[in-house]
Amino acid sequence: FKFRCKCRSFHFRNKMANTAALTKHRLLFSFANLRNIGRLNLWNKMMSSVGQTEEEEVLFETRNHVGIITLNRPKALNALNLHMIRQTLPMLRRWEEDPEIGMIVMKGAGGKAFCAGGDILAVTKAARSGDSLAQDFFKEEYLLDYNISKLQKPYVAMIDGITMGGGVGLSVHGWFRVATEKTVFAMPETAIGLFPDVGGGYFLPRLLGHLGLYLALTGFRLKGRDVHSAGIATHLIGREMLQSVEDCLVNDLPRQPHLDDVRNLLDEFHKKSSSVDSKDFCLADRLDAINKCFSGNEVEDIVAALQEDGSLWGKEQVEILSKMSPTSLKITHRQLKEGGKCLLDDCLRMEYRMSQGCISGHDFHEGVRAVLIDKDNKPVWKPAKLHEVTDKMVDQYFTPFKSQDQELDLDD
Repeated sequence: FKFRCKCRSFHFRNKMANTAALTKHRLLFSFANLRNIGRLNLWNKMMSSVGQTEEEEVLFETRNHVGIITLNRPKALNALNLHMIRQTLPMLRRWEEDPEIGMIVMKGAGGKAFCAGGDILAVTKAARSGDSLAQDFFKEEYLLDYNISKLQKPYVAMIDGITMGGGVGLSVHGWFRVATEKTVFAMPETAIGLFPDVGGGYFLPRLLGHLGLYLALTGFRLKGRDVHSAGIATHLIGREMLQSVEDCLVNDLPRQPHLDDVRNLLDEFHKKSSSVDSKDFCLADRLDAINKCFSGNEVEDIVAALQEDGSLWGKEQVEILSKMSPTSLKITHRQLKEGGKCLLDDCLRMEYRMSQGCISGHDFHEGVRAVLIDKDNKPVWKPAKLHEVTDKMVDQYFTPFKSQDQELDLDD
C-alpha cells in the first residue's frame, strides 16, 4: 500500500514542471506520543552534547564529485542550532556554484537520528531576554530550507533514524529523501504551543487527502516504510545498505549526474530493500476516516466529526487533540489551508510571521516549560478551550509586520 503526494515529490513549485530543463543540471519531536520513545531520555540526549566544540557540529567533505554534509551532534540527536545553520548555508551555496561538485548528500552522525529538530530551548530563552536569536534562528533556518528547495544539483537526504521538526525542513524540500526501517518522522509542534514550521504548511497539505492535516494536528509518528508509503520519503532502503548507496553515488555516477541518474541508482537499492520492514501502511485502514473527519472547515468541526465517528480510534484522537494547545491547533489548521494554495517562498514568509506570533505569545513558552524545563507535562494553555480562540486571535499570527524590514527575506 503506497501513497504518493499530488506532485510526486515536494518540489511543488517549478521543479517537477521543469524536469526536462533540469536535465542539465527545533528541538522538536513527537511530544504527543513521547511516552513511546522516552520523553526525558530523548530531550536529555538532545541537550547533552558536552565536550563537543562548535567547529565539530557539522562536517563537510568532498568525495569525487559529491559534497557530503554530516550533522555531527550525535549526543544531541543532531539537533539543529544557529551555528550549524550558519556553517551549512554558505557551504551549500558554494557547492551549488562549484563545477567540481555534481551532487550534495546530507546525513546524520551516530546512527540514532538524522536530525531530531531545532534548538527551541535556546530560542525561548533568547525571547525572554530580548536576544535577537529568537528572530535569527527562524529566519536563517527557513532561508536554509528554501535554498535546499532551489538546488538544481541532485540533493540526497539520508533520513535514517529520528527526523522531526528542523530535520524535516532539511530533507523534504530536497530532490531525494532516503528513509530506512529505523526512520521516525513526526511534526508534533502543536503539543508545545508551536506549529509544524520549516515549510510544513507547504508539504503537508500536498500529501494525499487530509493525511497531512492529521499528522500536523495530532503529531502522529510514522516509522520505517510508512514514511515512504505516506509519500514523504522518495525511497526506502535498508540501513545496512546506506554506506553502499553513498559509495555508489560517489563512484558509479557521472561527475555531473542528471537527476535520473541518481533516481535510477536509488530505485535499484529501493528494489533490493523490498523485504525491509515489509508491511501495509499503518494508516491504510484509517484513511477514509481521516479524510472524513479532518475535512472540517474549523478545528471544532474536526473534533465533532471524531466524536460522531464513535470508534475507539476516534475517541483516541479527541483525547490527543485535547492535550494540544488550542491556539496551536487553530493556527496550524489555518496554516495548512493557506499553505496549500501558495508557493514555498510565500509559505515560509507566512510561517515566519507565525513563529514571531508564538514567540510573543503565551503557549509556546508554556509548552517548553512544561515539557522541557520543569518537565511536569502539565501545560496550562491560554486560552484553554478551542472556542475561546477567536478568529481575531488567529488573524494576528498571519498579519504582515508593520515594517517590511521585519519580514523574512529569502533573497538574503
